[in-house]
Amino acid sequence: MSVHNTIRHKIDILLLLLVLPLAGLIAAGLPVTMAHLEFPPLTQYVRHAGFSWPVFWGLAILIAAAVLPFLLKSFRSRSQPLPDAPGPGKPFPWWGWAGLALTACAWVLAWTRFPWFEPFQLFTFSPLWFGYILAVNALSYRRSGRCMLLDRPKFFAALFPVSACFWWFFEYLNRFVQNWYYLGVGHISAFEYFLFATLPFSTVLPAVLGTCELLETFPRLGAWLDSFPPIRIRRPRLLAGAVFFLTCAALAGIGVWPDLLFPALWLSPLLIASACQAMRGQPTIFSPAAGATGAGSVCWRSPPSSAAFSGRCGTITAWPSGNIPSRSWGASTSLKCRSWALPATCHSAWSAP
Repeated sequence: MSVHNTIRHKIDILLLLLVLPLAGLIAAGLPVTMAHLEFPPLTQYVRHAGFSWPVFWGLAILIAAAVLPFLLKSFRSRSQPLPDAPGPGKPFPWWGWAGLALTACAWVLAWTRFPWFEPFQLFTFSPLWFGYILAVNALSYRRSGRCMLLDRPKFFAALFPVSACFWWFFEYLNRFVQNWYYLGVGHISAFEYFLFATLPFSTVLPAVLGTCELLETFPRLGAWLDSFPPIRIRRPRLLAGAVFFLTCAALAGIGVWPDLLFPALWLSPLLIASACQAMRGQPTIFSPAAGATGAGSVCWRSPPSSAAFSGRCGTITAWPSGNIPSRSWGASTSLKCRSWALPATCHSAWSAP
């Protein structure tokens, strides 16, 4: 496939993802108001259902049932020989120590209210992430002698603007479900909101991929996944088409049934993009390594690994709850939480309304 066709294909998917929630509201006869495009978003127009123990325990059992086979397999594989360890490590670099120091200082400043620091209180979120990114790359370098920051500096630098666009896209989708909203932004202008938000958003992908790289230096964490038999699909394109239509319908419905379909905010973009790739005969995130198990198969390593990285990223999101403005998570039938902790039963989708 040419570069031009690849870019056009990605743009088509992005436009589809942007249009579907709006199309769902229009198809359901619901108004598309200015509140959906309000900037900064201040109006609370989604009224979530109250807490429900049956739904909470149902989600807990569902997640436990999905995770349990992997935990059992990991436990049973402890006696198996480890694969070759990554390359020889290096001394922990000075910039890693600088990252740890930055994180420690930013943590203290985020949770305190020193009068002299008040004008800068808004900016304590990003230093936590920048320090983490430096530290996690330093740990990878310490363990394997390699890290994204040193080995792929152009790719590493490009991740920051890509990450900002990536998270602004999810902020747009959140307008239709209001899984979360921000406190303390009513007094700032639209430009200030954009500036203050873009800098933290730019750190998400560098932090997640840096963590991915670090976890790959621990062979036992993922080696046992390779022994899982791959799922072989006889008609992958037919399945991809079904997934495509179902996930498009779910994304179109998030503004109509936000409490029921809020996981589609996180899952549908990935599944729609993967389904489009599969229908075109291209590899996806679920595909095995080239030549490993053949076409029409689904490997086990990528999805659990990605979920682990996202869970870590969700935990980091809760770090700077003491700063202003801060993120607040709305109520749902599963769990209501504010500021500090993300809902445990919804970490698989990385949020709860």
